[in-house]
Amino acid sequence: MNRVPLLPDRSRPLLFSHRGCSSLEPENTMAAFRKARELGAPGIELDIHVCASGEMVVAHDDDFKRLAGDERAIADLEYAEIKKIDVGKGEAPPLIETVLEEFCPGMYIDIELKTSLSGHDPLPVLLAEKLESMGERALHAVTVSSFNPFAVAAFKRLCPAVPTAVIWSADREVPLLLRWGFGRILSRCDYLKPEHLQVNSFNYFRFARVEGRPLVPWTVDDTALAARLLSKGCEGIITNRPQDFR
Repeated sequence: MNRVPLLPDRSRPLLFSHRGCSSLEPENTMAAFRKARELGAPGIELDIHVCASGEMVVAHDDDFKRLAGDERAIADLEYAEIKKIDVGKGEAPPLIETVLEEFCPGMYIDIELKTSLSGHDPLPVLLAEKLESMGERALHAVTVSSFNPFAVAAFKRLCPAVPTAVIWSADREVPLLLRWGFGRILSRCDYLKPEHLQVNSFNYFRFARVEGRPLVPWTVDDTALAARLLSKGCEGIITNRPQDFR
């Protein structure tokens, strides 16, 4: 199967700042993304949800309880309400349009789809429409990923030229069938984002060499660990601490 190359024009190893520079600034905020850029990080990783008014909000959890003590679900809130929520240091959750406008294509951006739906999912459609409207600006600067292989597959049908990945770990919160990378078959993705504990020589040979899917593991905050993963053949890492990888 022909796979879309993973950011072929970008230097290796790839370095994605996890939710921006989340070790120094509030995660998934413009401050965190600007800090990553200030530190010289070439890429950022972020998460998006659809809110009640139909916008794509940059946020990791389903609500803001962990960050702001607000238990209301993002899906039940309009963005007019969300933009008033302080998730740290006076920062509010941005829209993906705002992030793309400022950072694309200067930095490469991995957009994680946060959804549990298996069908009739608005999120892949909304993101595909946005990226298509950006044309060449997004084509060589954006990747799309998710724990949900159905969301990845839906997006891939709409934007076949954008590289996609499935994410997984052995955590019990991940459905049993998806804990070892089986979602790659359902999603027909181009590259893989395993938890770093899932990367070994056998998996690298099977996924990267045999199947032709590059590996970009998460979340790697130790430079020695990063060196070991890259020596196994991983094409990059996702880290909370881009300041340690200059």
